[in-house]
Amino acid sequence: MSYKAISGIGEFGLIDKIASLAEPTLSAIPELLTGIGDDCAVFQPSPKLLQVATTDMLADQVHFDLLTTPLKHLGSKAISVNVSDICAMNALPRYALISLAIPASFSVAMVEELYQGMSHAAKEYGLAIAGGDTSSSRSGLVISVSMIGEVSPEQLTYRSGAKQGELICITGSLGGAAAGLKLLMREKEIMLNHLENNESYSRNMMADLQEYSKAIQQQLLPLARIDIVRFFHAHGIRPSAMIDISDGLSSDLQHLCRRSKIGAMIHEGRIPVHGSTRQIADELQDDALTWALTGGEDYQLLFTIPKEEYPTISDNKEIAVIGETTDKEEGVQISDIYGMKIDLSSIRGFDHFGS
Repeated sequence: MSYKAISGIGEFGLIDKIASLAEPTLSAIPELLTGIGDDCAVFQPSPKLLQVATTDMLADQVHFDLLTTPLKHLGSKAISVNVSDICAMNALPRYALISLAIPASFSVAMVEELYQGMSHAAKEYGLAIAGGDTSSSRSGLVISVSMIGEVSPEQLTYRSGAKQGELICITGSLGGAAAGLKLLMREKEIMLNHLENNESYSRNMMADLQEYSKAIQQQLLPLARIDIVRFFHAHGIRPSAMIDISDGLSSDLQHLCRRSKIGAMIHEGRIPVHGSTRQIADELQDDALTWALTGGEDYQLLFTIPKEEYPTISDNKEIAVIGETTDKEEGVQISDIYGMKIDLSSIRGFDHFGS
């Protein structure tokens, strides 16, 4: 067997290879409409109902650090990141299956705390935790959540439906999760330095970071935008294409454009970045726009709509128009505050296997 490092093709190159190997199996299930390639797989159990299915894994020291992440928050986040995928299909969540690989060092109380966070989030989103599996782990905690949602055929939204000349919209603000992570990592470093030097560490991390609570919350307790999906359903809005922002605006906009076979032009001055995020970036001598483009984990919705439908969203203060779709040959670009155009393909977001 020849050896080629996964980093040589990256996470999304690996997904493409897996998709090609899985593709021959799709014909065995005629009610499966869409497999690998979107935020969810899509099934049609009846003419008037579609089911969407997703799964996400959170691994210790990859997606979270237990030194900076309360277990209740982690449980809630595990539910939210899956609900976000369901929302990206313009669907609503129904039930979840949860599997845990648990280290021997965990106590019963720790598992209870984790599930309390999951249960609270599930109630908020109106979904049921219907089962799962448990296993021991020799490396660290691993959480795997599979989730099913439902949507009518008239409301289902893929990544692939955008057309040239449409508006590119985004919910909420970006960069906050990256700002929160930077702060938590700074605090962790302070703590470890004290321990390394045999010095006492008595600071209350969350109290010390209280002034940055919004950014910390966006990292530890992100909220899936189920409110926006309900707004869409209530007002008869069906975006032409949609994706949730988990890897950063740059990467996820490129995913949407690639699937829709279009280009895009977005404008730096229109990208919503919260004031506290800019403040934190200044304090840490970093760039808030870079966090918005590449930070990931904001779990906002990025979507497109025809220009004539703008009045249907114009009064919603949680939605901002950041650009327009263009011809595929123009690529995916951002115009900075000086009018210079930058190719976003050179600005990569998070890649699990990136070199």
